[in-house]
Amino acid sequence: MKFAIIGTGMIAHFHAKAIQSMTGGELHACFNRDTKKADSFATEYGIQSYSDLNAILADSELDVVTIATPSGAHCEPVLAALNAGKHVICEKPLEITPERIDPLITAANENGVVLAAILNRRFNPSVVALKEAVSQGRFGKLSLVEASVKWFRDQAYYDSAAWRGTWALDGGGALMNQSIHIIDQLLHVVGPVKRVSASMDCIAHENIEVEDTAVAILEFECGAKGVIQGSTACYSSTGHPAEVNICGDKGSAFLADESFKVWDFSEPTEQDAGVIAELMTTSETAGLGANDPNAINFIGHQKNFEEVVAAIKEGREPSVSGNEARKAVALICAIYESAKNNGRWVLV
Repeated sequence: MKFAIIGTGMIAHFHAKAIQSMTGGELHACFNRDTKKADSFATEYGIQSYSDLNAILADSELDVVTIATPSGAHCEPVLAALNAGKHVICEKPLEITPERIDPLITAANENGVVLAAILNRRFNPSVVALKEAVSQGRFGKLSLVEASVKWFRDQAYYDSAAWRGTWALDGGGALMNQSIHIIDQLLHVVGPVKRVSASMDCIAHENIEVEDTAVAILEFECGAKGVIQGSTACYSSTGHPAEVNICGDKGSAFLADESFKVWDFSEPTEQDAGVIAELMTTSETAGLGANDPNAINFIGHQKNFEEVVAAIKEGREPSVSGNEARKAVALICAIYESAKNNGRWVLV
């Protein structure tokens, strides 16, 4: 299938490298309203460039469009691509509110095309193992769970683009931008949240509208209690890994980026040997993208794209569908609503 990328910024390069490395996909074209930026990106990757959105969507060779524009500027190109009969894979978040996501899901259904999101950390072998262990009931009754992102972004990061740190185009701060993948992992593994109470603030940055630090208390439908911590004001010379920690009355697993710090169950099984041999960390490691967003590798994006292409060919909904992508956005928006109302409990 032939792919085109809408947008030519930093994240578009992750898309391009992932598409060029994937099975079942070919990088065909790119779009930016700025002709010079479109041409420069196209030259780098040996593809066709467009500066007219209608023109690229009219390309009969094009099958799949990926969206790499700022978060709050996803709706227009996603909707245009869906209505043009193209499959769409959109960078996280799919949009910045559930209300802006719902029309996109409707448009995909009405046009008979696939709408998917980049939820690339779901494809890490460690996340697959963690979800499988929960599904098998190995933790017993889930009791306490946690998603934690203690990252650092300097002031220059926010000053580098006018849209960064704005509600309109970033959709939020440390939670909506940096923590959304870990929040998605928590929901993917543990299941839906009933209600949330939260607090947030901008502690260490200037001239941004959004939070650089937030905490939330969660009550899950399964009965577990949970905590989300997200920040871009946690300095580290190497960067702290993002963590998802799961505890129950029969087991505990602490995941730091792609490796487990803890994998411990009261009733061991044969699969534990493989996890311990291949997915355990033996030392404290630097966080992936914790201090530098450019340090994130594109392997997860590649697997994400490959899964969506497989779903299209098989005529099924991908595991990273629009409906799945909506869940983390809905939770984050509920956290924001609670924090803006002095921690009032908000139903999700």
